[in-house]
Amino acid sequence: MKRSFVLLGAMIVLLLVWSPAPAYAALPIPGINLEIGNGEGPAGTANTVTLILLVTILSLAPSILVLMTSFTRIVIVLSFVRTALGTQQMPPNQVLIGIALFLTLFVMSPTIGTMNETAIQPFLRGEIQQAEALDKAVLPLKKFMMAQTREKDLMLFLNYSKAEKPTGVEDTPLTALLPAFAISELKTAFQMGFMIFIPFLVIDMIVASTLMSMGMMMLPPIMISLPFKILLFVLVDGWYLVVKSLLLSFHPPV
Repeated sequence: MKRSFVLLGAMIVLLLVWSPAPAYAALPIPGINLEIGNGEGPAGTANTVTLILLVTILSLAPSILVLMTSFTRIVIVLSFVRTALGTQQMPPNQVLIGIALFLTLFVMSPTIGTMNETAIQPFLRGEIQQAEALDKAVLPLKKFMMAQTREKDLMLFLNYSKAEKPTGVEDTPLTALLPAFAISELKTAFQMGFMIFIPFLVIDMIVASTLMSMGMMMLPPIMISLPFKILLFVLVDGWYLVVKSLLLSFHPPV
């Protein structure tokens, strides 16, 4: 049986290698032409500049994802969980970032839906212009960031830029709201990380004191405490509690 499979595989390889000119050889291959020339009036120049700006925004998409969404808080808290467990690279970085991305998409889905309904779809239908669509698309994002930003952090950047205190979300400049939202997210993530560290720190202290009292000073406490920390994390359904705490920490925008 094994020999027959080997012979069948060899025949398929020979057919692929020694077959005559394939049928797709006669198909036309599309070409791409890039031309640089004079713009067709002010409208053509404006379209070219708009295209360049869009490409620039796409290149900044990772930074926008990190600083203007819930990704920062989620990935920092998940990293704190791994560090508190002491499992080194388990789960791997790719897994943590993947979980953080999908949780970010879930948390931001109401905001993204509002942006699509109020800005993207009317712009695609030609009902509003590009500048108006941009203003309407930024507004739901501003509301989300404002709901998670501490007033003290926002006033720090407003006072530094000598700007007046805004009366509402619409009047809040994005240049001040964005860094204020970033440092607010860092503070919240570190507060959650501190609370996550406490039970694992207690386990490390108990194991270290027990080994010290038994005279086993040469045995690293991490080797004994690591299985107990993993067992505790599994018994309390740690990943569920961490994700639930993350979701509840993002209160809906007002």
